[in-house]
This record gives sequence, structure tokens and C-alpha cells, in this order.
Amino acid sequence: MTQSQQHIIIVDDEAPAREMVGEYLKMHGFGVTLCDGGKTLREAIETSVPDLVVLDLNMPEEDGLSIIRDLKGRTNVPVIMLTATASPIDRVVGLELGADDYIAKPCELRELMARIRSVLRRSAPSKAPAAAPEAAGAKAAKDQLVRFGTKWLDLEAQALRDDEGNEHPLTASEFGLLKVFAANPKRVLSRERLLELANARDAEAFDRAVDLRIMRIRRKIEIDPTKPAVIRTIRGGGYLFSPVGEKG
Repeated sequence: MTQSQQHIIIVDDEAPAREMVGEYLKMHGFGVTLCDGGKTLREAIETSVPDLVVLDLNMPEEDGLSIIRDLKGRTNVPVIMLTATASPIDRVVGLELGADDYIAKPCELRELMARIRSVLRRSAPSKAPAAAPEAAGAKAAKDQLVRFGTKWLDLEAQALRDDEGNEHPLTASEFGLLKVFAANPKRVLSRERLLELANARDAEAFDRAVDLRIMRIRRKIEIDPTKPAVIRTIRGGGYLFSPVGEKG
């Protein structure tokens, strides 16, 4: 694997399926590790944290939802779920646990590739600004910080921190939504518009996924998540970011 090559782990208990996906990704320049379940995935991550995990939800030894919960507790690595078409509940639960996208099995490899590239774009670190005079550099650094209630969002580092500088876990999809809100303060954004601006236009469960992700974000940034003042729900409209919980 070259230094610049992005590394993807494929987790599927069916050898033909994971090998087919693995070979396709290798053809498109990715470094690939194949795992047959949660145990081998954990062993692989001990060696090297990948750029993305493609995870089959329906496996006999340990189900994918349990693996996602464990994985998101260890790392912020993006996850794309492979799900049976008849399991919308699994999709919604997986998204609530922190998965970044899903695709139904059997999947069309070109669509999977498009989803992978989209998630990798959303989770990639922002490019550092060009060198500038000290004063301008200080302003640029300040511009990269956005106050969201009890936390600061660092746009460059894609990190959420409290006033003491402690970092709080943030998935790529949660960062994508916060970045959109940061760029559109005091504007009502529909779920569809949020997905479009976050480059996360997806299938039918994603309207519900936006609500779940907003709920997770509120738990991290609101003083009282049951009475949100920073990211407010606008009945019939969508969501609105009020900087510092302003009422306007």
C-alpha cells in the first residue's frame, strides 16, 4: 500500500461477496483489507485504522449493529453499511449508532464506489490554509472556529471541543451537517437542503437519518437537549442554527 493510498476494510462473512468488492476497489486504486467478521476487523484496526469500513449488517457470528456500536466507541472511522433490502429498521438503527451511509445488497459496484467516494470526501481533513502574515493567520485560525452552544467546531481539524479543549467524538456525517449550519446561520434549512449541501443525498431513510443525527448533535452541544436553543426545529420548515442560542 502506498503512503497516499486510501485504505478500506471490507467486512462480510461471505467470502465471494467480500472478495468481489475487494477486487473492484483495488482496481480503482484503494488499499483493501478483507475481514470475515467483528473479531478479524478489530485485529485489523489494531494494526492500522482505515479510511473507511464497508460492513455487512447481517452476519451470523456478530451482527453488524453490534460491530458499529463497538467501532464508533473506538474510532471515528466512517462506516458504510451493506443491508438486506427488507431491513429498514436496521438501516435507521445503524445510522443512529453513527454509520455514515448504507447501500442495499446485492449492491451495484459502481453505486458502492460512488457512496465510498462521497463519504471519503465528507470525512477528509480540510486543506491547511496557505502561509500568511501573523495577523492574517490569526484571523484565519479564528475563522475556522465556530461556536455551537457548549462546544467549538474546528472546521480545519474537523473536531468538536469544549472550553477546556477536550475533544468530543464527531462522525463524518455529523461534521457535514455542522459545517452546513456554520455556513448558513439564521437560515431555515429543510432536510432535503441539508442533505444536498452536506453532499449526502441518499435513499429513503435519510430524511429520518437527518433527525437522528440532529438529535445526536444536540446531545453534544445544547445546554438542555430537550429544549434546543442552538439548532432549533422550525415546524414545517426544517432546522435553523441560532449562533449562541439567539432567539432571532
